[in-house]
Amino acid sequence: MNKVLNILLGLGILGLIAWQLYKLPKFSKGEDLQDFTATLIDGSTYTNADLSGHYILLDFWGSWCGPCRKESPDLVALYKDYNQLAYKNASGFEIVSVAIETNERSWKNAIKKDNLSWPYHIVQLDRFNSPIAKQYGVREIPTKYLISPDGVILGVNQGFEEIRQYLDSQRAF
Repeated sequence: MNKVLNILLGLGILGLIAWQLYKLPKFSKGEDLQDFTATLIDGSTYTNADLSGHYILLDFWGSWCGPCRKESPDLVALYKDYNQLAYKNASGFEIVSVAIETNERSWKNAIKKDNLSWPYHIVQLDRFNSPIAKQYGVREIPTKYLISPDGVILGVNQGFEEIRQYLDSQRAF
C-alpha cells in the first residue's frame, strides 16, 4: 500500500512540475520581441514598430482575472511615473496591454473602472487560443515582458519594484 501511495505521490509531483513548466512564458530575457499587428481600442492599427525606440511593458491580462485586476493600481502608477520621463537611450516608456478575453464589453469596462489611461489596449477574444497569446506562448495571466528600445526582452514577469529600478537606472538626468 505504501509503495502505491509513493508512486501516486511521485506522479502527482511530476505532474505539478510539468504543469508549471507548461505555463512558463515562451520567451525569455535576451530574446527579440516578436512582431505582431493588432487593432487598438480606438480602432487604429498597432504594430511593435510603432513604439520602436521606447521601453515597452507588454502586459497580458484579463478583466476576469483577479490577480490581473489587483495589479491595475501598480500598472497605473508605473505608467504615470515613467511615461513622461526622459531616458538615456529611449524615446519613452509605454504599456501595451493585451487582454485575453471572451467579452469585449467586460474588457472596456475594466479599462474604465481601473483607470488604465494608456492608449495601447488590444483585446484578443479567443482567450488563450488567440493569435497573440499563442505567438507569445501565454498560458497564464498576468504575464509581462519588459522590452528594450531596440526590441530585446529585458525581463519576464518581473515585479513592479524591479521594473521601476531598471527604468530609474536608464533615466537621463
